[in-house]
Order: sequence, then structure tokens, then C-alpha cells
Amino acid sequence: MTRSIQLSYGGWARQGYLPHAGTTLAGSTGRYRERYPSAVDEKTTESSRQLRFLVVDDTDDIREVMARMVERQGHSADQAIDGVEAVEALQRTSYDLMLLDLSMPRMTGEEVVRWIHQHPEHATGLRVVVVSAWAGDKRPLLQELGITDVLPKPFRRQQLEQLIAETI
Repeated sequence: MTRSIQLSYGGWARQGYLPHAGTTLAGSTGRYRERYPSAVDEKTTESSRQLRFLVVDDTDDIREVMARMVERQGHSADQAIDGVEAVEALQRTSYDLMLLDLSMPRMTGEEVVRWIHQHPEHATGLRVVVVSAWAGDKRPLLQELGITDVLPKPFRRQQLEQLIAETI
């Protein structure tokens, strides 16, 4: 699974074997690779607008990779490590889209959505997109919360592009 995440987000993964040392693993998520040009110039046109994302995930690498993918598409991305930080960010700033993990410490994605329902003044125009490897198991809960947008983890660049096109 780690290899598929790395490859999906522009990284690389390699496995090898060394006598007397065993299996070796090496890889990168691609987040610090400078060979990729900035997407702000490539993807943003006069007819489109820059969207503001809030990326919420407790796994540092996944959160940073998702934010980087958003930025490569020419949009801005703030990050929150859990639901508590997400709520604080929503109280400070207005966002167009929130990419939200469900399973997090301190405050889960479900609790964030319930908070949004109780405080709609902090979520005007906000599209909540759940990003989860286990979203299929949570369909009844997502329906109860009114969540219709779900991306698999890991998602591909094309899925993000489609989400952006639907939002603009």
C-alpha cells in the first residue's frame, strides 16, 4: 500500500535484497522534488478562480501530499492535523473545499461535520469531501451526515482535477 501511495502522488518506491542484510526498502513521496513545475501558471486560467482548500488528515505525509497536489493545480491549501485544528481554521478563514479524513485523534471527521451543521456561519459555501480508504464501510454514517462527496485514499490527480472542475 505504501508503494501505491508513493507512486500515485509522484514519488517512487524501490525494494531490493542485500546478502547478509536482507530486504531493503527506499522511497519518496515526491513532495520535495523540484523537477515538477509550479501548477499555478499551468492550471490557473483567466476564466477560472483560485480555490481555497483545507486539508485535514492526521498522517503528516498524506496530508502534505494532498496539499501539494492541490497547490500543483493552482489553488491554495491550508493544513490541519485533526478536527480540532480544522474547526479553529474554519473559525478564522473561509474555504471552498475541505478534504477531510474520518479517523483522527482528538476530534474525528464525523465530529467536524456535526460541528459544521451546528455552526453553518463558519461553512458558507464549503464543500466537504471525505477522503478515506474505508469510506465504503461508512456509507450509512456519511448519508446521515449529508456527505455525498467521497474520494478514495489515495486518490489520483485526475480525481482532484474533476473535483475542482465541478466546484469552479
